[in-house]
Amino acid sequence: MSAKDAPPPLPEPLLVEVADSHTHLDLQSGTVEEALVKAAAVGVTTVVQVGCDVKGSRWAAETAAAHEHVHAAVALHPNEAPRIVLGDPDGWSRQGARDGGGDAALDDALAEIDRLAALPYVRGVGETGLDFFRTGPEGIAAQERSFRAHIEIAKRHGKALVIHDREAHADVLRVLDEEGAPERTVFHCYSGDAAMAEICAAKGYYMSFAGNVTFKNAQHLRDALAVAPLELVLVETDAPFLTPAPYRGRPNAPYLIPVTLRAMAEVRGIGENDMAEAIAVNTARAFDY
Repeated sequence: MSAKDAPPPLPEPLLVEVADSHTHLDLQSGTVEEALVKAAAVGVTTVVQVGCDVKGSRWAAETAAAHEHVHAAVALHPNEAPRIVLGDPDGWSRQGARDGGGDAALDDALAEIDRLAALPYVRGVGETGLDFFRTGPEGIAAQERSFRAHIEIAKRHGKALVIHDREAHADVLRVLDEEGAPERTVFHCYSGDAAMAEICAAKGYYMSFAGNVTFKNAQHLRDALAVAPLELVLVETDAPFLTPAPYRGRPNAPYLIPVTLRAMAEVRGIGENDMAEAIAVNTARAFDY
């Protein structure tokens, strides 16, 4: 086995237990139990498992029901909504090639998300929102209709709303204003700049930072983190994506949260224990566990 292929060493453990506020265990290698044990060894004792489609949301709910320290969020990812309506001939979304089912198919999928959202171990509705990076103009209407439905579901069940926002900042904020955001709203993998962070702060939205805050070309994220109120800051992996430096090139996983958290503490100019204590409180409050 080459050095590149060898498993990366565990980071130094945190002294304060924290949560990974957004992960995808179903896309990671190994078992859920293995991932949780490895994470707990470095102080990451709680994870929020996030669904992106009906199948993944059911799996998230089942996994949370089976593991005390796993909480679920359920939703149709913004890119999933237009695939349900218009079709997915390439099978990109893991569901296999599909023909479009129109608005009725989207309504059926949203009804299942609504059912899952009512379960007690489901703590969030997401990831939902808007993503104009992959979806072309023809899919925007389905994305927005789905997003508005998820907002209503989150409010009706009293669950956190978990936002996916990619190249759609102004429109995401507009829809939240038009619909009225839930009491607890989390911008997952926060991707805006400092000016947007100030808008989110004024509205009481949580901002969850991922491993890309460590990337050299992500100064705008560090600037946003620097101005975000500490009581609204969360940390996540979005694993297996966005592996933090210096582990890039290998799959991300909850056990790498300490790497991102320490980088965040450096940006804020505070100790890692203070950062971890704040994040632990914030995550429990955001997801009401």
